[in-house]
Amino acid sequence: MRGGAFKPHTSPYDFQGLGLAGLQILRQVADKYDLAVISEILNPNDIEMSLDYVDVIQIGTHNMQNFDLLRAAGAVNKPVLLKRGLSATIEEFINAAEYIMAKRNGNIILCERGIRTYERVTRKTLDISAVPILKKETHYLLLSM
Repeated sequence: MRGGAFKPHTSPYDFQGLGLAGLQILRQVADKYDLAVISEILNPNDIEMSLDYVDVIQIGTHNMQNFDLLRAAGAVNKPVLLKRGLSATIEEFINAAEYIMAKRNGNIILCERGIRTYERVTRKTLDISAVPILKKETHYLLLSM
């Protein structure tokens, strides 16, 4: 079950999530229905606190190059779902995963979520050409959505 206890929005006036209370709710519901919890963590200082509540740490597109967060996620024994940044090259995406791997956490799931294009009608466009390259160049699990 994926839920946003912390919500990184581009506007400071948008809902920012419930934080720790949100993680607690996610864990309670997941336990009731025997589900795993995936939630995005925004701050390296929140990684340790989140360990009791999440089964998978998500690092979203806006934090793909937050190197302190990548290192902190790499230092714990939890799978990490890493989403590609909207403007990130494939090389930058792979290098972000390497920050996690460098801290001895090889349990990484790459998420090809789509990139920003000039099109204003769609939020992002799936870079389908990245999928075979990521499969060839890495040994990580790959998810595209």
